[in-house]
Amino acid sequence: MPMATYLAQRILMIIGVVLGVATIMFVLSRVLAPSPAELMLGGRPPVEMIAKVNAELGLDRPLAVQYLDFIGNVLRGEFGNSLLTKRPVLLEVRERFGATFELTTLAMVLVLLIGIPIGILSAVRQNSIVDNVVRTVSVAGVAIPSFILAMSLQLLFYGALGWLPLQGRVDTSVGLGDPIRPITGLFLIDAPLTGNWEGFTSALAHIALPLLTLTILLLAAVTRITRNMMIEVLKEEYIRTAFAYGLPKSAIYYRYALKATLIPILTVVGLTYGYLLGGAVVVESVFDWPGLGAFVVSSIAQNDYPASLGATLFLAGTYLLVNLIVDLLYAVVDPRLRTA
Repeated sequence: MPMATYLAQRILMIIGVVLGVATIMFVLSRVLAPSPAELMLGGRPPVEMIAKVNAELGLDRPLAVQYLDFIGNVLRGEFGNSLLTKRPVLLEVRERFGATFELTTLAMVLVLLIGIPIGILSAVRQNSIVDNVVRTVSVAGVAIPSFILAMSLQLLFYGALGWLPLQGRVDTSVGLGDPIRPITGLFLIDAPLTGNWEGFTSALAHIALPLLTLTILLLAAVTRITRNMMIEVLKEEYIRTAFAYGLPKSAIYYRYALKATLIPILTVVGLTYGYLLGGAVVVESVFDWPGLGAFVVSSIAQNDYPASLGATLFLAGTYLLVNLIVDLLYAVVDPRLRTA
């Protein structure tokens, strides 16, 4: 199948899935959520005020008309205003997505840079002390709850040592004195671009603990999949032939064997990264990180259905986009898939 045809099919599938999610969320918002008017007005407002707000929100029209209007707004990227902040939902999502993207992307980069070499080393030295230590640490990394790890790091690095800040994305003094001007939404990039080195130092210190937490939690999965796949690949005949011809071990491990393990590694990384972009909810909550996950949880808890609907649809689209990129990378790693 030509790549262009495959790409077009996947894009159509993404649009279909997003519309399906939108339909489910629309039905749930109308069936389960309380009256938006009561939420906005608070308490027990008079019937006349409820009717007025319903008319302003278009909730007095037939359900089918409301649905068509809602789908049309979704296709245009318009999710309305948050009932609580009165700001456009898309603006709220965009501001918070930068924090989540910065944290999760850095975590995935660190996991790949550390986890793949450790997994290869563990596979090469199978059943050695190094391998046993790596497997033990990997199991512990998978088993430990994220909130326990996060609070333990807080107690150590903030409570006992006093090296790193406890919560937030930047010191309040930076926001009051010389705030970081948003360009990309990524503080570690925006601060140097604007010459705000105080802000950069503060942002780096604040991201350290949540970044360390996510890295430890994710490292186990990447290390284990790399180790297991490398052990299987090293048994293949072409790898044995390469050793017999006296090729450098580094070339065999990293050029030939690793390439054969990249597809399962990409699968794990893609699924994990797409999930994290939806918001590492627990980690963001513990560290008071102003990301998208915390925003979604807060919106659902406070019955802010326009915000929860918009954020959920944005997350669904992001997750599908990440999976599309991973599928395209499959063809880059394995040329045979380009014509499959």
